[in-house]
Amino acid sequence: MTDFSDSLSSSRADQAPIVVVGAGPAGLMAAETLAAAGLPVVVYDRMPSAGRKFLLAGKGGLNLTHSEPAELFATRYAARREQVEPLLRRLDAQALRDWAQGLGVETFVGSSGRVFPKDMKAAPLLRAWLHRLRASGVVFHMRHRWLGFGPAQADGSHALRFESAEGESLVQARAVVLALGGASWARLGSDGAWAAPLAEQGVPIAPLLPANCGFDVQGRDPQAPGWSPFFTERFAGQPFKSVALRFEDFSRRGEFVATATGVEGSLVYAASALLRDAIARDGSATFHLDLLPDFTPARVLAEVRHPRGSRSLSSHLKSRLGLDGIKSAVLHELLDKGAMANAETLATAIKSLPIVLRATRPIDEAISTAGGVAFEGLDAALMLRGLPGVFCAGEMLDWEAPTGGYLLTACMAGGKVAGEGAAAWVERLA
Repeated sequence: MTDFSDSLSSSRADQAPIVVVGAGPAGLMAAETLAAAGLPVVVYDRMPSAGRKFLLAGKGGLNLTHSEPAELFATRYAARREQVEPLLRRLDAQALRDWAQGLGVETFVGSSGRVFPKDMKAAPLLRAWLHRLRASGVVFHMRHRWLGFGPAQADGSHALRFESAEGESLVQARAVVLALGGASWARLGSDGAWAAPLAEQGVPIAPLLPANCGFDVQGRDPQAPGWSPFFTERFAGQPFKSVALRFEDFSRRGEFVATATGVEGSLVYAASALLRDAIARDGSATFHLDLLPDFTPARVLAEVRHPRGSRSLSSHLKSRLGLDGIKSAVLHELLDKGAMANAETLATAIKSLPIVLRATRPIDEAISTAGGVAFEGLDAALMLRGLPGVFCAGEMLDWEAPTGGYLLTACMAGGKVAGEGAAAWVERLA
């Protein structure tokens, strides 16, 4: 490694900026908070431009936050509610809407309670945000990959190693905010490579796992995992609409999509943490699918038993129950001929079809990740207990949440708290 000790020793800590590593929502919010405190801030990111995953999240309509009451909102963080709820008190859903309004972006509440920009787009908000950050003095250095820490500094500042087109360099910082994302969608900047250099420093890190993810199914034939070629060719990419999914204590209506290898989509994502953990524990997970949640079991049985004359079973199910397309196909996919011919067995399957999942999809395909820097290694200001002056925020922390604006809200709230913590730390050192 190149020796940069001479260049560092000639620079005083009180001349060094606060460095934010990561130009996603958490990092940008930390930078904004620090700049508002009148501190010099430099943001580094390995990508050519800021907010790559943020822009992708807004491709189909940026879900900024959720309008539900704070008490219910906090429950979405499940086992990490105790750690995340204090962050939300610093930047809750309404404060986030007010923040967007300050950037000239009006928001509205959709029918599901989710909050979106009026134009549904992420790009105008990000452009306005970056313009305001630069106007406040925030400096950006893109295409810089963080490699870890350099030699310890006697004055308490931190030396950070970066790799760029010019080679490796060391940057001195009075304080550091790490907001490096999780480990999904690596092509957009979050690859989880930060875990190794932090672990080398003794930082406790929970294994990174896929969250809000899809799954591979186990078909009827144990020797041939996945959907049959027939089902995949005709139905991959098609939605299961107006269905209900049950697994353990989870029960919810919604929709999801059949993929070439299994299932994904909003209803599956909502149960993904439970399903993922069950697969890790038991080797597989079986959820039950109600194809007709508006019909009682008794009515389904009565309609299946109704004489069908010369009609085919498919025509009969479509006529009596409105069951066709992918819903009819999945019954044929998972039930043998004997089961399809038995009215009681078929009716039971329509109301409670077992879908066996054998694996999560790869972590890079997941919407978000679980695991990361353990809260036990952080103080209330999100500073690493073992590395004073180094703060962490965003998806790299060990929490997870469903889609619906919860991920983005917690990331930005954490960025604000880490920024406030770094500002207070620098003030104490002055």
